[in-house]
Amino acid sequence: MSKPSPEVYERGKGMDAHNQVMREIRSRKDKSYDPTEPTRVWLDEDNTPDGIVRSLTIVLNTGGCRWARAGGCTMCGYVAESVEGGTVAHEDLLTQIDATLEHERDNADEPAEQVKIYTSGSFLDEREVPAETRQAIASAFADRERIVVESLPDFVDRGKIADFTDEGLETDVAVGLETATDRVRRDCVNKYFEFADFEEAAAEVRAADAAAEDASVGVKAYLLLKPPFLSESEAIEDMKRSIRRCAGVDGCHTVSMNPTNVQKYTEVEQLYFEDGYRPPWLWSVAEVLESTADEDVIVVSDPVGHGSDRGPHNCGECDDRVQKAIKDFNLRQDPSVFEQVSCECELTWEAVVERETGYNLPLAR
Repeated sequence: MSKPSPEVYERGKGMDAHNQVMREIRSRKDKSYDPTEPTRVWLDEDNTPDGIVRSLTIVLNTGGCRWARAGGCTMCGYVAESVEGGTVAHEDLLTQIDATLEHERDNADEPAEQVKIYTSGSFLDEREVPAETRQAIASAFADRERIVVESLPDFVDRGKIADFTDEGLETDVAVGLETATDRVRRDCVNKYFEFADFEEAAAEVRAADAAAEDASVGVKAYLLLKPPFLSESEAIEDMKRSIRRCAGVDGCHTVSMNPTNVQKYTEVEQLYFEDGYRPPWLWSVAEVLESTADEDVIVVSDPVGHGSDRGPHNCGECDDRVQKAIKDFNLRQDPSVFEQVSCECELTWEAVVERETGYNLPLAR
């Protein structure tokens, strides 16, 4: 059985109450995972500064996010899918890469131009992915055009990024910022860093970009629509402000807005079971995208689990149509796509946005 506990690095970070609750919830996990198999692999298309490209996405199975071992984010259950013990061997991580490439060969006619690599925490944290593994992965994908790696701001370092740019790879560092509002990030998400830390990480990325000879480096900001303890209207307004603030950070070319879904072994799940949380409406996703379409930044969203009770949803009748419009917007960045979808439940959503004042008693499920 998992026994999450903070290490020296994580002590004193985040909110003690959240961390205590999250450690207890995560300790219920009793499933184990194969260190030679990636958590997930899939093929898709993405909007990048170079246009629409085919993407190969990998979620590596590592020893888990070090922040999650202290307690971690209220909505994130990815650490529950990580290998016990805190580390995965170099050889096993490369075996996961081999499995990923085999999946691609079996399901695609040719290699994707872009590779996106995630872990349950930070790819640039060398406890999760050692330096030799990072360098081997950079070499393995040197024939691609672009790579995206995810990291908390703490671990963003121009020397680590150089492992990819030295291979000629256009490189994006994806930071799980969640919100540009420090109070919301701290109190609702339980992330310990501030927006200023994100700005410092972006500055480090710009330095890596300046030093790179054959490739560019940029930032993707990952935002979270409707963390716990916000009403629907508060969540919408927080996202609009956050996207606009991210657009003003030099080097940040893309914002990926992730609507919260209810993952296992999380504080959000506990609230959900007690009728204290409803995932965001898909109409809220559309509202934010439509309202920020004129910002000087690519804004995309991928509502995971759309249409389900545990994922972002509307009434059930229109969910697939709205999801299709969102995916269309991701590629075209044209807000008029949302004029093509409508449903009677939009009136219910409007009433919720206007009248819902408490996070802990959703007006509509």
